[in-house]
Amino acid sequence: MTEAALSPSDVPAARTRASITQSKGFLGLMFMLPAAIFLLVFLTYPLGLGVWLGFTDTRIGRDGVFVGLENYQSLWDDSIFWLSVFNTLLYTVVASLLKFALGLWLALLLNEHLPFKAFIRAIVLLPWVVPTVLSAIAFWWIYDTQFSIISWALMNMGVIDSPINFLGSPNNARATVIFTNVWRGIPFVAITLLAGLQTISPSLHEAATLDGATSWQRFRFITLPMLSPLIAVVMTFSVLFTFTDFQLIYVLTRGGPLNATHLMATLSFQRAIPGGQLGEGAAIAVAMVPFLLSAILFSYFGLQRRRWQQGGSDA
Repeated sequence: MTEAALSPSDVPAARTRASITQSKGFLGLMFMLPAAIFLLVFLTYPLGLGVWLGFTDTRIGRDGVFVGLENYQSLWDDSIFWLSVFNTLLYTVVASLLKFALGLWLALLLNEHLPFKAFIRAIVLLPWVVPTVLSAIAFWWIYDTQFSIISWALMNMGVIDSPINFLGSPNNARATVIFTNVWRGIPFVAITLLAGLQTISPSLHEAATLDGATSWQRFRFITLPMLSPLIAVVMTFSVLFTFTDFQLIYVLTRGGPLNATHLMATLSFQRAIPGGQLGEGAAIAVAMVPFLLSAILFSYFGLQRRRWQQGGSDA
């Protein structure tokens, strides 16, 4: 219907509707609506249900009643819960720092002019592509007390006299699962940072070289500042993936020995499903949220510090 066929009072409303439907914001909203509905159904609802269960004494096969903060008060006095918090923080901090350091080094190496560079990049991605459970099973055989290839090699070289108990000792088990997580997570960090390195103009390094800057000075004053927003994003995802890790720990150790490798995610599953205490398991899962929000805020402020890919100055 044209404006000529409308009454004078309807013309402004028709123009408003036309401007809204033709605006980029409205089109963007319509494109995002299916994703928003998907997130609402499959993420928001389970999260809300988990929060509610954390305030009840629900068990498998029995509806619970509202008990308020009773589950959280019980966790406050639970030594195993606090051990899982310690394990989770140790696991996350050490693994994330090692993945960042080794991933950045590998990205810098792959950014150089190397022969068979495309093939090497494909090989580097393999640990990330292989399913987590399959990787964990392979490492479970590698760490086996009797058949470990590592122990066999070290014994044949005369380095050790008896097999190493990788998964039977608390400290060894912690180091073992951290090493396995680092092996799996390095490709994600390396490939992502490599993509960021390739966006840095070579002319910046050439100008710095002509001014007499050393390789360390070029890295410190050019490469690192240009990568800082991307590093914030990569480290945030790395922390989130590591903090919520479940499959790797569950396949390798099931939280043992002596709860030495129990993370908050694995303890939540153990209390909720095998233990049948859905309310307590949900409370442990909800207790993870403040740590995850802290990681997200780290990413947000990291992105605000410098406008990525826009040449903006620090805020």
